[in-house]
Amino acid sequence: MAESKISEIQLTKNKEEYSLQDTVEITVNFSIEGDLRNAFNETNWTQAYNKNDVSFKLKYGVKLLAGGFRKKEVGKTIDTYRKASIFWTRNPKLVNPMKDRRIWVQVAKNFEPFIRLSEEEVRQELFDFSEKITCKASELGSGKHKISAEVFASWQKHEYTESGNIKNTSKEIEVVIN
Repeated sequence: MAESKISEIQLTKNKEEYSLQDTVEITVNFSIEGDLRNAFNETNWTQAYNKNDVSFKLKYGVKLLAGGFRKKEVGKTIDTYRKASIFWTRNPKLVNPMKDRRIWVQVAKNFEPFIRLSEEEVRQELFDFSEKITCKASELGSGKHKISAEVFASWQKHEYTESGNIKNTSKEIEVVIN
């Protein structure tokens, strides 16, 4: 059985070069792949609903690290979660023309709820991430800096998965501050 993992982490910066007065903005993109993502499907969430296992909480964090051997944390670390609520409804607005479905999933990202019509859309909302982290260029100082990101995620045991935690580190990108 394959395990869950964090995909390759992509770091993108908003500019090639910064001055000391600028704000450095780096976007961190990653996904959770493997068993956890595959297990979160309509059949399993219907069985979980029938056994009163109706919420799934995924805690995750992202932090930027600068420097070579002695890395220091840069910017504000993201430490938050996403929550999926499994619910039953006859709401005619939630119509999937392909199926007569009554069990749905609502994903909350930063306390904003999303309801999607397909399994893959639900998985994308829950397991695909794009987080922006900012810091002042003056915090880094002038010169060339190697920046990497460290990402972790954890979850509890449910009907369709065991508890687990995963971690991954990105490749470094270079930020130039004049």
